Amino acid sequence: MKRAIVVGASSGMGREVAKLLLRDEWQVGIMARRAEPLLELKAEYPALVEVETCDVNAEEAPQKLLNLIDRMGGVELYFHASGIGKQNETLEPTIESNTVQTNVQGFTRMIDTIFRYMADNQGGHIAVISSIAGVKGLGPAPSYSASKAFQNTYIQALEQLANNRRLNIRFTDIRPGFVDTPLLKGSRYPMEMDKVKTAKAIVKAIYANKHVRVIDWKYRIMVFFWRLLPPCLWRRLVLTKKQ
Repeated sequence: MKRAIVVGASSGMGREVAKLLLRDEWQVGIMARRAEPLLELKAEYPALVEVETCDVNAEEAPQKLLNLIDRMGGVELYFHASGIGKQNETLEPTIESNTVQTNVQGFTRMIDTIFRYMADNQGGHIAVISSIAGVKGLGPAPSYSASKAFQNTYIQALEQLANNRRLNIRFTDIRPGFVDTPLLKGSRYPMEMDKVKTAKAIVKAIYANKHVRVIDWKYRIMVFFWRLLPPCLWRRLVLTKKQ
């Protein structure tokens, strides 16, 4: 049986991807801070789900991940969907520091743990949700866009490292556009996407072993033009409208 671990499975894209994997009859280990939504998913698929509660920022998170893998008897796919971010035009310090802690430090802690495990255990597939926000600095969400740029670069670096070490580890960097999830609550971004349709596109990209996938086609076009904009124009671009 195919085995996957989804970190950040209590809500949003992590939960939707976990559901799709379960429908495809994967054995899925789900991990997040909140136990209740994980147990709800366990109740739906009692024979296929293993549950572990932990915050990726906790010191014990790597060991809890390894414990979950051990209970499952191994893992072929690791999917990292744990992340936070808010619009923060006033640069409220707690928002900025918490975002960096989760999206950079917590992300690195978990990705390094699964990389080392796969390096020692015949490889596997590491897939992460980053964001198109990593392409350019987004004024309404400074720490969020900067942390996503870190994730983009880190996965690229690990893919090169795996190739240099001749490890059988594959990577998929998923870069969605603006998805209608709690992350965007209180704001209105252009072209917001449905989370169920986005999850289906994510799973399709993972199954196809894509290295980098911007979701969806509208955002692939938008990101193309974002990259062409010179800094003098990007600095003046208005990205959001307040509700």
